[in-house]
Amino acid sequence: MARDRRFAEERLFRGLMIAATALIVSCLALILLTVLAKGLPFMSLDMVTRTPQGGYYLGKGGGVLNAILGSLYLAGGATLLAILIGLPVALYLNVYARPGGRFVAASRFAFDVLNGVPSIVYGAFGFTLMIFFGLRASLLGGIIAIALLILPMMARSMDEVIRLVPRELLEASYALGATRWETARRVVARQALPGILTAVLIAFGRGIGDAAAVIFTTGFTDAVPGSLLRPAATLPLAIFFQLGVPIPEVQGRAYASALILTVLILAVSLAARLLSRRLTRHVVK
Repeated sequence: MARDRRFAEERLFRGLMIAATALIVSCLALILLTVLAKGLPFMSLDMVTRTPQGGYYLGKGGGVLNAILGSLYLAGGATLLAILIGLPVALYLNVYARPGGRFVAASRFAFDVLNGVPSIVYGAFGFTLMIFFGLRASLLGGIIAIALLILPMMARSMDEVIRLVPRELLEASYALGATRWETARRVVARQALPGILTAVLIAFGRGIGDAAAVIFTTGFTDAVPGSLLRPAATLPLAIFFQLGVPIPEVQGRAYASALILTVLILAVSLAARLLSRRLTRHVVK
């Protein structure tokens, strides 16, 4: 009886896991099919090579080049800023700080809490900072807001990856006379490089697809931003504004914009997996 019950439980939970996996895959497939079906008929060369022209939101000519470049500028700048802060923090927690200490535990807990904060809160905080420093809605404001959004996730991911580096490698490096900085740079960072790059690309993907954090800080414009202090368009906001227009042509272009954004995020995800597989071959296990 006990053996039969264990087998029944095994089959039950295996079935639940298969059902959950099928549900997730089905949701992804449904989203992709919906975006393809509604966006592909409105895709054209103008969509990716031209900015909105006069009367664009009434169904006339133009594209979303401004939003594509704005999203890339925004996510790229925010990712670079987050790397400059997050990587040193992750290295400090694992190389310089005392392992298992209260400061390390408190820091990781703080990152976990910040990672769960809604993006609109980061947008409101970034907007408050902009008011304090007398800044208007601009590309710089959006970069700061997105950097704050992706920093906890990036730093925490890097921290977990660096923790997987065998401690024996650090001890061997110290035994050979290397300093903590040399160990962090030449041993730890090199061994954790695949995971670090994956964390960076995933953070980039989240930054390029976020709308709530930039709605107050980046603004919106039909032109390509010429400087950090100018407003910038993003693909999520372009989709939002186009869907709000009661013209079928414009709403179709919104789905085409969603298709472009989806392709960008999928490309980033695939790049993360390929880089991780290629670089993992050179990691000591």
